[in-house]
Amino acid sequence: MSKKITPLMLAQVLLLAASLASIGWFGAQTGAAQTATAVNPKSAAVVSATAEVLRETSELRGLSILRSVRSGAQSRDEIERVIIKNLNDTSTPEELRASEIAMKKLGLAPSNFRYREFIVKLLGEQVAGYYDPKTQEFYLADWIDLDGQKPVMAHELTHALQDQHFNLRRFEKWPKGDSDAELAAHALVEGDATLAMTHYVLRSPLRALAMMKSMSSGGVATEQLDRAPRALRESLLFPYEQGTTWATQVYKRGGWKLISESFSNLPQSTEQILHPEKYFAGEAPVKVELTNLAQVLGAGWRRTDYDVNGEWGCYLILNQFLVVEAEAKQAAAGWGGDRYALYENARTGANMIAQLSAWDTETDAREFFDAYAKRTARRYKGSLFDENRVDGVAAQMRREWRTQDGAVILERRGKHVAILEGVPAKADVSKLTKAIWRNII
Repeated sequence: MSKKITPLMLAQVLLLAASLASIGWFGAQTGAAQTATAVNPKSAAVVSATAEVLRETSELRGLSILRSVRSGAQSRDEIERVIIKNLNDTSTPEELRASEIAMKKLGLAPSNFRYREFIVKLLGEQVAGYYDPKTQEFYLADWIDLDGQKPVMAHELTHALQDQHFNLRRFEKWPKGDSDAELAAHALVEGDATLAMTHYVLRSPLRALAMMKSMSSGGVATEQLDRAPRALRESLLFPYEQGTTWATQVYKRGGWKLISESFSNLPQSTEQILHPEKYFAGEAPVKVELTNLAQVLGAGWRRTDYDVNGEWGCYLILNQFLVVEAEAKQAAAGWGGDRYALYENARTGANMIAQLSAWDTETDAREFFDAYAKRTARRYKGSLFDENRVDGVAAQMRREWRTQDGAVILERRGKHVAILEGVPAKADVSKLTKAIWRNII
């Protein structure tokens, strides 16, 4: 189905190219100016444009300029060195590997997918510029038309204004184990900047035309982004698309002032981003804890990841296999809180994922349970559903499948749903299920 191309859609593509270069909304953390060996001949033009765009962005966003923003141009090699070093500094090989395994285990990426390698290629394609809170500097790619990139500059310089007023560096080291809340904060930062950029573009039709010309001339490539696994691509776009929708609702309610206040009252979950009314109502996520199942699994097993899927993550897991997108959204919409853990056996190479989620109502829990059961049957085509264990009414509370990748056990109790995926053949299922429910009263 074709879509009408709007200035906002064009802006989102271009700003993604700019922002991905820094791997995260807090910008590159490597002190880019220190890596430059010579003044780029295009830097003077960027410096002049920066002053102009910063003044206008400050005016429309309602944030005063507390200090000038140093800026310049950088070559592709210089920017790529910055982003690769930033990737190495912010993510350990073990963390990236765990993310890769979890994606594969849930069927969100093919078996030959290499997460770190792909991210490096994606960033190499997408480099366009970045704002760095550590050095308080802005750099633009020297191979892209400057006029066409002024909207992207407005986006990145909004980050500079955010940094001056709200200190973006406080987000650099987000606590481990709550990626859902981190993604929500990311959506605030990027949604704010995208909305400001949209206002900047709409001030002059010529700006939208310049953006389209920049895109058509090859200024922005999307081959790697288009090849990304669906869940990864949609997660990369989440802060810009859903974040902008959320920021627009906040803006309608209280203007730029209320958006600014959101930096002191952060959205706490992707649920609050997807449903702004829950942010306004202060509906906080339920804290869920999972007992470490490594000892129950036996020798050689260890927990390598421990995090929160959130409503967005639950939606992605379901939507990968459910035919109707609305069904996945509906099933994830009653999310209240969750926790998942990845377990690996270094000796055998086996892995297992455990999930425990809390839902707003028993009806919400049942909808998710049913949707996950349908997703599982499609995820493991040809798997054997164990009718002997779950006949009659019991099927509404527990499902179990035997697959080539281990057993899948799905169990619901009241407003909670527990999932074990990849249970090894020799594991004590009774002990595992007992342990996963240990913290639920």
